[in-house]
Amino acid sequence: MLNEDLDCALVAGVDTHRDSHAVALCDRLGRVLAERQAPATPAGYAAVLAWALEAAAGRPVTWALEGTRSYGLGLARHLAGHGQQVTEIDRTTRAGHRRAGKSDPIDAVRAARELLARPHPAQMRADGDREALRLLMIDRDNAVQSAKTARSALAAILVTAPAPLREQLRHLPPGRRARACAALACPAAADRQTRVLHQTLTRLGQRITALAATAADLETQITGIVDDMAPGLVAAEPGLGALSAAQILLSWSHPGRIRSEAAFAMLSGTAPLPASSGRTGRHRLNRLGDRQLNRALHTITITRMRSHPATLAYIQRRRAEGKTDREIRRCLKRYLARHIYRTLNTRITPTT
Repeated sequence: MLNEDLDCALVAGVDTHRDSHAVALCDRLGRVLAERQAPATPAGYAAVLAWALEAAAGRPVTWALEGTRSYGLGLARHLAGHGQQVTEIDRTTRAGHRRAGKSDPIDAVRAARELLARPHPAQMRADGDREALRLLMIDRDNAVQSAKTARSALAAILVTAPAPLREQLRHLPPGRRARACAALACPAAADRQTRVLHQTLTRLGQRITALAATAADLETQITGIVDDMAPGLVAAEPGLGALSAAQILLSWSHPGRIRSEAAFAMLSGTAPLPASSGRTGRHRLNRLGDRQLNRALHTITITRMRSHPATLAYIQRRRAEGKTDREIRRCLKRYLARHIYRTLNTRITPTT
């Protein structure tokens, strides 16, 4: 890693944007050696790499990029494809902006210095199956949210619909209601308002039905990729479904990216942090980290608390010890984070 080569390494901090990237080349003490900006194009990526290697004069360069899964992904892929070491840096905080100002060159220098201050540089997340899984999850989430919006609109329209039509549809479950609306036929002699009402309900019903079918198809594809990336993971872990497993794999990415169970607990927001003051001694869970990963662990925990015999027995024992349900959920989430981390390292090989 970087800390092993600090005597000879340079760090290139990059502040990434849609149209251009600012780059600052710093030595191991954080002193700025050179700066430049380049367009966010393949030609710009090649120019930045050639410029940095020339300025480094044979010394290795470690790259600290913001937004490696956003505006910086193109540059990150180009650098990794040419054998460069690329690390991921979080977006700069507003506190840093207040102290030193805000500009693209300043943010590039800050990215390089942040990497130098870190004991464990963060690897960028993987492409391949992991990236395919991310795209499918985005597509499915969009389909689900769009269907939810359409269902809300349909329910609102039914509130002001004529009484016979409202009574025909209002008591149906959401899925059947959408299909019934999709099959509505407008009366032949209806006035304009009635025709528009039926057209709107029909379009909304068809849209909801189509989006539900799309979400189901995407979930099938997600399940297939999850099974390929981590064979048997869903079947082996009680309460774990394909979607929660997909989110865990997205956050975990690949073997070696998360160095330890403690790091995975910090990432998932399940690590206990000291929150003591004076005579009060207590701990709380980390409120930062990947909140989508934390949500996946919470979903697994709730599912197990409802139906998993071993979890139900654990809950009874902890309640007898005086623990509240909230404290029990936290304990279960910490256990799940440890157990899933070990399972991932067992089931996924570095060559996957």
